[in-house]
Amino acid sequence: MITKHFAQRLFNLQDRVAFVTGAGSGIGQMIAYGLASAGARVVCFDLREDGGLTETVKNIEAIGGQACFYTGDVRQLSDLRAGVALAKSRFGRLDIAVNAAGIANANPALEMETEQWQRVIDINLTGVWNSCKAEAELMQESGGGSIINIASMSGLIVNRGLEQAHYNCSKAGVIHLSKSLAMEWVSKGIRVNSISPGYTATPMNTRPEMVHQTREFENQTPIQRMAKVEEMAGPALFLASDAASFCTGVDLVVDGGFVCW
Repeated sequence: MITKHFAQRLFNLQDRVAFVTGAGSGIGQMIAYGLASAGARVVCFDLREDGGLTETVKNIEAIGGQACFYTGDVRQLSDLRAGVALAKSRFGRLDIAVNAAGIANANPALEMETEQWQRVIDINLTGVWNSCKAEAELMQESGGGSIINIASMSGLIVNRGLEQAHYNCSKAGVIHLSKSLAMEWVSKGIRVNSISPGYTATPMNTRPEMVHQTREFENQTPIQRMAKVEEMAGPALFLASDAASFCTGVDLVVDGGFVCW
């Protein structure tokens, strides 16, 4: 039934509970804000010890939202289960999860030690697997939900000038993991999708020593700039909401047209 407030109802997350990894900075933090502004109560998860999680919760509460945080490591399934348990104890359920925790670094393959390869895979890919598993365990009890994994356009293409085989492989894995879990869990009412950002002006990409690389990122992007961090909140809000109720197994590319060239 179409009503005057049809669009608002589609994107309304009132009374829903969200769990966001990587919520202490960058894309994860901004998505946590976006979900809270749409009415969701948010559990923020991160390993950071620089006050980022406290800042995220404080800012959500400042706009009248409800939030709490859990400090943990996505490489540890037990940490994620404890964080998800906090969602249940504080808010009673879990409806939405966004898995944004990840790291990036570059190194030529012939110079890369196994430890560097493994750390990126453990955080970026196995960490998403651990997150999805812990989240789905509670979502089953809640009658289903929406999981959104933050991948990257680097899971689809090889970035010119960046030697990062480990990162590219980890993000390609996130995309296919999301599709695989979407099909495994479709009968459980759990939708699983991914977002593949292009070059984004996160704190990591806007450090002073990155200025020349940043210009290259902008020049290579058809829109001729990097994405603002807040430009990832809208796509996440869409996939989390009833507006995307028929979307599962989708990789939503948000790259300013980069992969078109």
